[in-house]
Amino acid sequence: MSGSEHLYQDRTPIFPRTVKGRFRSIKWGILALAYGVYFLLPWVRWERPVGPDQAVIFDLEGRLFYIFNMTVHPQDIFWLAGFLMLAALLLFFVTGVAGRVFCGYFCFQTLWTDVYIWIEKLVQGERPARIRLSKQPWNVEKLRKLGLTHLLWLFVAFLTGFSFVMYWGNAPELAMQFFTGNAPFPAYFTTLFLTTTTYVMAGLAREQVCIYMCPYSRFQTVMFDQDSLIISYDKQRGEGEQGRHKIAKDYKTLEERQSKGAGDCIDCGYCFQVCPTGVDIRNGLQIGCIQCGLCIDACDTIMDSMGWERGLVRYSSEKELAGGKTRFLKWKSIGYGIAISIVAGLTIWSMLNQAPMDMHVLKMRQPLYVTLSSGEIQNSYEVKVNNKTNREVRVRLEAKGLDGATVDFGRFEEVTIKPEKNIRIMARLKMKPAPGMPKQQNVTFRAIPLGHDDLSPVEFGAQFFLP
Repeated sequence: MSGSEHLYQDRTPIFPRTVKGRFRSIKWGILALAYGVYFLLPWVRWERPVGPDQAVIFDLEGRLFYIFNMTVHPQDIFWLAGFLMLAALLLFFVTGVAGRVFCGYFCFQTLWTDVYIWIEKLVQGERPARIRLSKQPWNVEKLRKLGLTHLLWLFVAFLTGFSFVMYWGNAPELAMQFFTGNAPFPAYFTTLFLTTTTYVMAGLAREQVCIYMCPYSRFQTVMFDQDSLIISYDKQRGEGEQGRHKIAKDYKTLEERQSKGAGDCIDCGYCFQVCPTGVDIRNGLQIGCIQCGLCIDACDTIMDSMGWERGLVRYSSEKELAGGKTRFLKWKSIGYGIAISIVAGLTIWSMLNQAPMDMHVLKMRQPLYVTLSSGEIQNSYEVKVNNKTNREVRVRLEAKGLDGATVDFGRFEEVTIKPEKNIRIMARLKMKPAPGMPKQQNVTFRAIPLGHDDLSPVEFGAQFFLP
């Protein structure tokens, strides 16, 4: 292999041009909502009878997640599985119907890159000015503008990491500790890590993340079909018989262009210039297209200025471009819709019917059983009772279902459990076996609330082992 050969293609810098239009406005609206929620939510106060007065806080020390009026305990971790399944199904459903709209409008990489591009344009100017600045030799102007750009990028990256950390503690108190050097080490490490990754991904890598790093761009095509809406260039209208042609003498009106076989595309390149990943949509669907719709705004702007019909570049399906009609109601979409409804329904039902108390019993297996001098067989258990309410609950513990057995809770037959806390108690169950008795018996442990008519007893089944 000669020294002149390259294993990898050199990156071509992309300088997206500003565009106005309906899809750009939608993207700004989504970005404002996403940033507003992400950066402001940790500072929203929320009074609770028990727990921190913060709307959303993930209390790792107490192993509790507070989300407004809902408290998520470790036993509720299956809710996370439900949300992950719901997110995956929604992604597959939306991709099958409308392509990569998640990438174009909701992905964190897209949202943060949009802000970084806006900062770049604010400091360095519009696309031609940024291109000129990148090519000019290093001087005071270039150092000043690039330095200010990267400084603002780092500031946004720091806010990103710092705001994430604020979700894991009482935000005002944790912020004071952070800036006085008294915060826990993980707070500084997490902030540094997210600052670095945000700066690199949104500022330096940008479209490389979407094209090379993101796995979604690789497997998205298996979810497409001829009815999926994708950003499409109407080649038949744009190219005509003789192809594209710029505005020139005898090529200014539609009638003149049609008489000479030229299409509606005036080859201005605006659709390519506004693309944040450097895709020319006129070359067809490509892996770099995140379907943000900015090329549609660009083309519509040109069509409006010419007084021609919009839609040369639009959301369309392969079937529609071929002269057919897009079919949204199909078995794949119906199947995804049913699955989404089932998972969402079960998850919401479980959240709305969260038990105020629960119980878990763990059989001690080292040893499995002990033979006492009295001839009785003893099994040991760890009994855990969780109080998910915001008040103290006193409970009485008992074991039922094993005739002739006695249970010893170590003088903790009645215990008081603090709000949103749990207790662990060792229980020893013993009985004298009778001839012919099965080697394995069923037993039920119960926790009965005392003085709380609105709380029902909770129970958990376990096994009692004999020699």
